[in-house]
Formats: sequence, structure tokens, C-alpha cells
Amino acid sequence: MLLTSLVLVPFVGSLLAALMPQSARSHESWLAIAVAAYGLIVAGLLFPEVAGGAVMREEFAWLPAQGLYFVLRVDGLAWVFTMLVLVIGLLVVLYARYYMSPEDPVPRFFSFLLAFMGSMLGVVLSGNLVQLVVFWELTSLTSFLLIGYWHHRADARRGARMAFTVTATGGLCLMAGVLVLGHIVGSYDLDVVLAAGAQIREHELYLAALVLIALGALTKSAQFPFHFWLPHAMAAPTPVSSYLHSATMVKAGVFLLVRLWPALAGTPEWTWIIGGAGVCTLLLGAFIAIFQHDLKGLLAYSTISHLGLITVLIGIGTPLAMVAAIFHILNHATFKASLFMAAGIIDHESGTRDLRVLRGLRHKLPITATLAIVASAAMAGVPLLNGFLSKEMFFAETLHVGSERNWWMSAAAVAMGMFSVAYSLRFISIFFGAPAQELPRDPHEPPRWMRFPVELLVLACLVVGIAPGISIEPILNIAVHAVLGSASPHYDLAVWHGLNLPLLMSVIALAGGVLLYVVLRRHFDLRERDNVPLIHRFNGAQAYETMMLNLTRAAGWLLQRLGTARLQPQLLVMMVALLVLPLLLAGAPPAWTQIPLQDFDPLFAALWAIGGGCAVAGAWMAKYHRLAALALVGGTGIITAASFLWLSAPDLALTQLMVETVTTVLILLGLRWLPPRIEPGDLKPVPPRTVWLRRTRDLAVAVTGGLALAALTYAVLVHPASDTIADFFLLNALEGGGGSNVVNVLLVDFRSFDTLGEITVLAIVALTVYALLRRFRPAPESAGIPPQQRNTADPAHGQNPAEQANSGYLMVAGIYLRLLLPFMGVIAVYFFMRGHNLPGGGFVAGLIFAVAILVQYMLAGTTWVESHLHLRPHRWLGLGLLLACATGLGAWLFGHPFLTTHTAHVSWPLVGELHLPSAFVFDLGVFAVVVGTTMLMLVALAHQSLRAHRLPGEDAAQAEPQTVQQPASGGTI
Repeated sequence: MLLTSLVLVPFVGSLLAALMPQSARSHESWLAIAVAAYGLIVAGLLFPEVAGGAVMREEFAWLPAQGLYFVLRVDGLAWVFTMLVLVIGLLVVLYARYYMSPEDPVPRFFSFLLAFMGSMLGVVLSGNLVQLVVFWELTSLTSFLLIGYWHHRADARRGARMAFTVTATGGLCLMAGVLVLGHIVGSYDLDVVLAAGAQIREHELYLAALVLIALGALTKSAQFPFHFWLPHAMAAPTPVSSYLHSATMVKAGVFLLVRLWPALAGTPEWTWIIGGAGVCTLLLGAFIAIFQHDLKGLLAYSTISHLGLITVLIGIGTPLAMVAAIFHILNHATFKASLFMAAGIIDHESGTRDLRVLRGLRHKLPITATLAIVASAAMAGVPLLNGFLSKEMFFAETLHVGSERNWWMSAAAVAMGMFSVAYSLRFISIFFGAPAQELPRDPHEPPRWMRFPVELLVLACLVVGIAPGISIEPILNIAVHAVLGSASPHYDLAVWHGLNLPLLMSVIALAGGVLLYVVLRRHFDLRERDNVPLIHRFNGAQAYETMMLNLTRAAGWLLQRLGTARLQPQLLVMMVALLVLPLLLAGAPPAWTQIPLQDFDPLFAALWAIGGGCAVAGAWMAKYHRLAALALVGGTGIITAASFLWLSAPDLALTQLMVETVTTVLILLGLRWLPPRIEPGDLKPVPPRTVWLRRTRDLAVAVTGGLALAALTYAVLVHPASDTIADFFLLNALEGGGGSNVVNVLLVDFRSFDTLGEITVLAIVALTVYALLRRFRPAPESAGIPPQQRNTADPAHGQNPAEQANSGYLMVAGIYLRLLLPFMGVIAVYFFMRGHNLPGGGFVAGLIFAVAILVQYMLAGTTWVESHLHLRPHRWLGLGLLLACATGLGAWLFGHPFLTTHTAHVSWPLVGELHLPSAFVFDLGVFAVVVGTTMLMLVALAHQSLRAHRLPGEDAAQAEPQTVQQPASGGTI
């Protein structure tokens, strides 16, 4: 279970960090440090087997019938990336402990950071491609939260939206590509896919799979033409940039390309798509970086360029190019993370990141200046530093692309090297010259432990650059052999390989970069330039914003042409579509649609006639009295419940009755916020004949649609199906699910995964309603209630003696009806406990208990209920989802597929034999979610009514309404 804990512990830590109070500032950082340290210990324990070439797997059945398993897999490549994620993560957490301000919501920061760490580990360790995509999208979501952490800033919100839009869209393309790849191979297991390279490359769908997967990887790694989102993500706190944009998120794309290299590489399409995008990116990013005025902006574009370098090496496709790509991934993570942290120290201590005003910082920050200069030199590829080694390998590999006359790749590599030297010198220039006098803050060295991560990373740059053979080569070998296997080439990481062409290219890049920087500084004055020469008109971010604006305009145009403020036209289109489309698809009615009437029951028909009468009367009364219309619509719900009971479906009848009760009360609370009814004549003058024709048309469509759907429903019910799954559930409910109530067993056992999804959606809907209504502050006039018509509990506000007597009666009745709560609670427990064998279950029991609380709100009032019953609906939701998920995870612990249930038979003295199904815990989760959902929406609506009735100067207790006036109908609730 080591691999499982490696992924699970960061998510547990994220949850714990979110629950910590703001005052516990150091506690969250220590928690995050402990999580990263635990991961490093586990990875260290795995090293001996991984170093020996073993591939370790932990596998849990998810949907074994469909070939889907939750697989965690670690080989040399996954181990190296795991160490990269954890080591840089540990250093970033330590750095963030001192960087974040006391005013920042630190628990939220560390919660997001740990969730991202877990998501990234999930991507690296996934042994199933579908599972990899799930974690891939989780990295997009958590990075969105991290980039937009300072959500009060417009640039943070914009950068977060842009990053999420681009990377999540790429994730959808990746999902499609994975599905195509799985179709080609016949499996989503990573080992099977990697072993089927020849089969994949020869398949007719290879190009489609390659393009879709490339879109996913290139968007995540900010490759051309999707590079524009990364600079805008610099609005995130510097620890986030140090982590996401040096070692983790942007490396996920190149990791995927390396991971799938054995399956997809080796074709001209691979080289042109991957290599072409990389060449454009490395040149464009390096050139733009020279002209940036923001420290983090310069580092962002340099990151784009180095990612392009890695992508070019992957696209070249030779074994030595793959070695250079993995090597540069590690080198770039070390010097770029240290540079981001150094930029954060400069910003933290001086109050600005503007290159135009920063200078002479070596006098105030001598140690930080030294560290940043060494890291910048590594980025530029200066000898005796790690960046020089991998960049020289890059130069060597470009010489093998094409023929002797086709030297464009080598020229591009040298140009990129010159640009990298130029922007590195620009970064270094802030430490020289006369000290700046007008900085926002007087800079000084940061706390010792804030600088320690930078020192450690710079030391790694030096050690690898001076002694690569004993420091990094053994680790690099592990990753290389995991990717290339028997095709692994012989290579020698040495500082000196003699006088050769790659060394000459490195010298030209260094000298040319220095010359380029001097020329630009003297003749073009980089401090005064406000745009990038030559390509300033080609702005990817502006193209993105223009596209989004055009999409919004197109949506507005469609809404204007197809939308309407009136509900009736929308319902008309829906009903016509329901009538026409099935007929077009089905063609002539087949013989089985002939409805037999020999079992026609007049009593049942009368029951339906009553329901139909309620529906028609409700539609008619909606024009005059909405409260009466609601009561009549409730009558149709009761008739529906009676129909279920008639057809021997007591579980459905109970559920329908409870749902009808809860829905009616919630709609009752929301009636007052409905706008006044809009008649056709209210919009523009319409002749009476036209109004009559419209109503006749609507009546005809409604009656026809209702009769057609009723006939279709009846035909399905009476049709003797020859092949049905009902028999399977009837025969296996008791033996396979441990219960004789087939409906309940179906929900909590056979289709428990569907139920888990449904209660999750239910919880999301409740939270959405609550979030929307929290920001809604209705005024009495906006609800259509003049101040003089508002009812309050105070006679001074105009309540007559009859109203006072009525209020007193309701008060007395409310006191007695409070006893309903424990009584209905017992009934809820009864139906819950019997649900596995008799009609009932968690859903019905939850609705019954919710109705018990609804009664208290209606009769005792909001203030009394919330002062005596501490409900905490959010906790009910969280507890219910946790219980449901814990049931599924518990099955994994015993080696069974997710959400597999088990029934234990226990004999107790005096009680006898009891069967205790694990589905009981799952059903308890359903119960808690239903109660929490209902209460959350009820509380939100009840508080809106309370606000609307509150007079100026009144408190909540004084202004609590006893009755609610219904303006649209004149009735009183």
C-alpha cells in the first residue's frame, strides 16, 4: 500500500489544512512539510527495487467487467518525477512559510498546494490511461485555484481563467486521444499500451490519436501556439510559480510525451508535430524574454523556451535525444525553481519586480545576489554548471537532424542559446550598478530558512555541473532505462569531451549572447522599450481574449434570436420536439406499440382523471392564484404516488410522496420571488383574437403531448418484454446484495456507483443554490410587497386584532407541533433500518427527517429553530459523501472492486441472528446527503424571507414573520 499512501496522503493533508484556523499559521506549513517528507521517505524505500529495473504496481478493481482498474505503477521514470515533485515541493513549502503574508488565508494556500501535489503524483504514478486523464484534469483544477489564490486581484482571476481554459480544453483532447488509443490497443493499461507501439503506429487511427494526445501535452506545457497562458499565470504567489512552472504542472506535458514515447514516437508525423511546435516555442519564448520588464515575466518566457527545447529533443526521436530531454527536465527544474524563489525574495524585500527600477541589489542582498547570479549562469549554459551539460547535448543532437545542407535546426539551437544568454544577463543586471534610491521598501537579506531552498538548489546546479558522473548519472540511468529499455544508448556525462562542434556551438551561443545583450542595451535601451520588436503585433493572449469575446457575442446573438423572457415559448418548442423527433426517428409505429385494453381498470382510470384534472386546474389557476396552483400541482404528485402504489411499487410511492412534500414547501418559500405573470398583451398590444389563438394552440400542444407521453408510458408498462434485466435483480438481490428489497439493493449495491454520482450532483446543486442566495439581498419592494402590506409580529406595525389572534393560535400550535420532530425522527429511523428488506431506505428516511425539520421551520420560525437545533447542513453533506466514498474505498482494502458490498451475519444473545450489510454505511451516507441538501436550500430560502420582512432597525428575532403575503395571487401563506 506504499504507492497508494503516496498519492492519498497529500489529499488527506489538503483536507486537514483546509480545516485549520487562520491563527495556526505555522501549523499548516509543518503539516505540508510532513506530507512532503513522508512522500520522500516512501519514495526512498522504493528506490532499491526501482534501481534494479523492477516495475512495481498496486492494482484495485474499479470496473473489472469493462477492463478498468485503478492502477498505481512506478518505474524509473515515474520514480524520478516523483522525487522531483516531492523535493521541489518540500523546498517550496519551506519557502512559502516565510513568503506568505500574515493577512493571507494561509490554510487555503497549503490546502490547494497539497491537493495539487497529490494530483501531480497521480499523473506520474498512474498505470491506467483513463485514470491518468482524471488526475491530469485535477492538476488543471488545482492549478486554477493556486493561480487565482489572490482572487481580489483582476490579473489573478484573468490568469487563472486563461490557464484553466487552455489546459482543461487540452485535457478534453487528451481524453479523446486516450479513448482512441485504448480502441487501437484494446486496453487502457499503460504496460499494454507501451508494448503495442508497432500496432499503434501501423493503425489507421494513429494520426488522430497522436494529434489529440499532442494537443493535451502541448497545452499543458505551454507550447506554441498555446504558450500565452503561462506569463499571465505569474499573477500567482511566487511559491506557486516556483512549483507549478519549474518542476510540476508545465512538466506534466513533457512527462506525458516521454511516457508515451515508446508507443507513439518513431514516425515523421511525431517529429513534425512535436519537434515543430518545440522549435517555434524555444525561439519565440527566448526572444520575448529579452524584452520583459517584470522579473517573473522574464522567467515565464524563459520557461516557455526551455520547455520548447525539451519538446524538440523529444520530437527528434533518437535515444540520445531522449537522454538529453530527461536530463534537461531535471536541470531546468533546479535552476528555474531557484530563480523564481530569488525573484520572490527580491519582490518580498524591495516591494517591486520591475527591471527598469531595480539595480545595485548586490549591496543590500549580497548572498541572494550571488545565488541568483549562479542560477542565471546555469540557465544561460555557462560551463561547470548543470545547464551547460544538457544544452551541449541538445546542440549535439540537432547536428543529426536532416542532412549536411539542412542545418536549420542547429542554427535555431544556437540562436536560442544566444537569446538565453541575453535574458540571463538582463536578469543579472539588477544586482550591479548604483543602488536604486526610490524602491518601495529598503531591501535586506531574507530570513535564513527562506533563503535555504535557493541555496540547496544552486548547490545542486554546481554539483551536477562539476561532477555529473557521480551526482546525477545514476538517477538519469534509471529514468532512461525505464523509457528506452534495451534501446538505451551508451552516454558519458562529463564536463569535457574535447574540442568538437557542440562545444563550438556553445562558445558561439555564449559570446553571441553577450554581444547581443550589449548591442541591445546600448542602442535600443531595453529599459525604455514597451513592446517586443518584430512580433509585438502577434499577441497570443489578445487572440485568446478576442476569441472568448467573439464566443460571448455569438452566444448573445443566439440568445437574442432563439431565447425569450417568457416560459411559454420555450415549453412550446420542447413539447413539439418531444412529439416530432420520436416519430421521425421511429418511423411507422411497430406492432408492439398497439396498446391492449383488455385489462383496463375504470378505478385506475378515474385516479388518472383526477390527476389530469389537478394538472389542468393548476395551469388555469396559475393565472389568478399561484398558491392554489401549487396546491393543485401537489395533487398531481399525490396521484402519481398513488399510481406507484397501485402498480405495486411502494418504494417509489414513498419516495414520490416525500419528494412532493419537500418540493412543495421549497417552492412555497420561493413563490414570493417569482416575477408577476407576463401576459402576451403586456409586452406589446396584441389583438384579442391572436391571444385566443395562441392559447388554443398551447392547449392543443399540451393535451396532445400529454396524451402521447401517457400512451407511450402505458405501452411500455403493458408490453411483455422478451429480454429484461429485471429477472437478474429479482434472482440475485438476496444472494448477491444481502437484501430482499430489490429496489434498495439495486440502489446501494448493484448500481451504487450511479447513486454515488447522483448524491454528489445533489450536494453540488444544494451548494450552488446556497451560494447564489447568500449574495441575494431582496428588498420588500422588489418582491412586490409594499411596506404597508408587510406582516410582522409587532401590533405597532399595523397588525389588526384578528391577525394578532391568528398569530397567537399559530404560536400555541407551533409549541405542540414541535413534538413532531422526535416522533418523525423515530419514523425516519424505522424506515431507514427496514430499507434493505422492506420498503424504505436512506433516501426515503432522509426525506422524512427533512420534512420533520421543515415543520419546525414553518411553525416555530427560523430564529427559534436555529437557536435550538444546530443543524450544520454543510457538515451533513460532507459526512454523507465521506461515508459513501469510505464504503467504496473499504472494499478496496480487502481486495474487492470499488463499492463492493458484503453482508456479515452476527448472532446476538436474546436478539438472534442479524445481518449487517456494508451497504448500511453507504445508505447512511445517502441519508445524510438528502437531509443536508434539503436543509441547506431551506435555510437559504428561509433567510431570504426573513431579510425581506425585516424593517429598518429590526433584529432577526423581532422581524421574524408569522405569515407571508403572496402578492401575485392575494392569498396568504
